[in-house]
Amino acid sequence: MSPFTEQPVTAADKTFFQLRKDIVEGVIAAGTKLSETELSTKYSVSRAIVREAINRLESSSLVERKANVGARVVSLSPEGLVELYQIRESLEGMAARLAAKNMTDEEIADLQKLLNSHFDTVQADGSYYQEAGDVDFHYRIILGSKNNHLISMLINGIYHLVRMYRVQLGMAGPRVTTAFDEHKHIVQAICNRDEELAEMLMRRHIMYSKRNIESKLIK
Repeated sequence: MSPFTEQPVTAADKTFFQLRKDIVEGVIAAGTKLSETELSTKYSVSRAIVREAINRLESSSLVERKANVGARVVSLSPEGLVELYQIRESLEGMAARLAAKNMTDEEIADLQKLLNSHFDTVQADGSYYQEAGDVDFHYRIILGSKNNHLISMLINGIYHLVRMYRVQLGMAGPRVTTAFDEHKHIVQAICNRDEELAEMLMRRHIMYSKRNIESKLIK
């Protein structure tokens, strides 16, 4: 289990996580109108709890409200995913810069261990990388930035929307490039406390992913 897996504390948390999962994985389709009554029955909770979950999902940009329509799951488009990667390029570049400055030596050592475990996977089956492992790598750097606003924007917001797009548009597989080497160079820059280089390498890494998406989805 990822060290960043969220644990539900209350019934409201549990409903929020389940509804978010169902939206991300397409169980509740993109563009679907959300009925508090139907969802309260589906999850066996009160409408007030469902309303709170919908409000939280709106903050994460997974749900949108429109006049005379109400709350709907956001609609997806290839262009929308590219726009998200443009935002990621900037924000995660900043996160890598701050991580090079603010991560402790122990956190950097743990990041290196994670990368080493990915290398073992590469050696074993010749492919890189599992989706969860990639997310874990990026999460550690984002958390290592020690900037709470940046962490919230990325991990609580953009990441779930990116995952929704990738799952439902069939982009959840590994990127067939030198992605592992890109990760390795980012970690080395962070180890060297080279803030400028860490930012540049992270921005380039995400830019390559964006180009890969554009080549596959946008004709």
